[in-house]
Formats: sequence, C-alpha cells, structure tokens
Amino acid sequence: MAPVSTPLRRVWIPCLWLALWQAAALLVGEELLLPAPLPVLGRMLSLLGEALFWQSCFHSLGRILLGFLLGVGVGTLLAVVSSLFPPAGDFLAPAMAAVKSTPVASFVILALVWLKAGKLSVFIAFLMVLPLAWQNVRQGIAGADRQLLEVARVYRFSPWARVRAVYLPAVEPHLLSALRVGLGFAWKAGIAGEVIAIAPGSIGLELYNAKAYVEMPDLFAWTGYIILLSMALEKGMLLLLGGLAPRKEGNR
Repeated sequence: MAPVSTPLRRVWIPCLWLALWQAAALLVGEELLLPAPLPVLGRMLSLLGEALFWQSCFHSLGRILLGFLLGVGVGTLLAVVSSLFPPAGDFLAPAMAAVKSTPVASFVILALVWLKAGKLSVFIAFLMVLPLAWQNVRQGIAGADRQLLEVARVYRFSPWARVRAVYLPAVEPHLLSALRVGLGFAWKAGIAGEVIAIAPGSIGLELYNAKAYVEMPDLFAWTGYIILLSMALEKGMLLLLGGLAPRKEGNR
C-alpha cells in the first residue's frame, strides 16, 4: 500500500479525530457533559465577532509574554552571575529547584496575597521560565570549549571578544531550547493562573465563567482558542529563531 502523502495526512487525521469526538458526543447524548463539534465550532466563529474575545486574548497574550521575557532576561543574568561566582550558583540552586517543583496553584494562592489578580499571569509566567533559563544558560557557559578559551587567553582577547567568540556559540543552543520549552510552559501556567485568580479581562476569566455557568460550548471554544494560540506562539518562536540562522551565516 502506498504511503499517504503529507498534505492528505494533515486533512484526514484531524477529520478522524473530529469523527471520534462526534461519536463520543452522540454516545454521551448530553451537551452539558460533552458538546458535539459543530456547536463548538459555531461558538468559536461567533466569538470572533465579539470585542470581549479580542480584548481577553490581547490582555492574556501581553501579560504572559511579558512574564516570559522577564523570566528569560533575569534567568540569563542570574546564570552569568552564577558562572562568574560559583557560591552564588550554590545559593540560588535550592530556590530554583523549589520553583520548578512547586505546583502553579500554590504560587497563585501565595502571590494573590501580594499581587492584584490582573498582574498574576505575568508573575506566574516569569516563575515558570526563570529556572529553565537559569539552568540552560548556566549549562551552556559551563560547556564552553576550553581550547578556544585558552586560545583567547593566549591572544589576549578582550572580555567582549571572548564572550562573542567562545561563550555565545556555546550558550546559543541551550538558550534556544529554553525559549522553545519555556514559552509553552509560560502560556499554560499563565492561563491556569488566570483561571484560579479570576483575573479580569483575561482568557482565564472567560474559562471560569463558562465553567461557572455550565456553558460547555463556550468552555470548549475557549479551550480550542487556547490551543490555537499556543500553536501560533510556538510557530512564531520557531520562525523567529529560524530567522536568526541566515543572519548568523551572513556574519561569518
């Protein structure tokens, strides 16, 4: 049997899942438990015409991306400090391990004591990315080529030239990995934080309202948009990172 081409596979696999969803909805026979695909799709289309939908998406995206960028920036800075001063790395390690191990719900409840609900997703996204960026960048610095470092020392490279020639190439793959993984973590954790905190003007609030009022098509529709936005963010990140490669080759 000839293998199915990639374009056809991209069509029939989603159709198969939709058919399974429709079959499950018919089997359950209760929209309050599992709505069928068509009502959910209809609700998703109707949301596009509502100003509240766009406001909620932009607010959630802006807050979570801000937290993501802060986490990457602060994590990278702390990784550099930890590499220059190993005792600082030993001091930070338990805190980073605690952040990685603590459930998002615990951070949300604790943070609500000090922060307003609207700012919570920024803080949660920041916390999710911080230890990831710190660990990956630190590993990249530690893995810098020792022979190149020796050459840089012999030829008396300036500190910036040493960073550019030796450390940046070593850190780049680790940092890119942190960016790809961290963005997904930040998005999911940020939305979860909005739901728990009932953050105003957010996707999380709309999810909470759909659950509270038992509007299952709304709940599924918002969940669908969360998935689509997550995929769009991931594709955007890959395109951004992929665009750096030609620029890097051109600089050589």
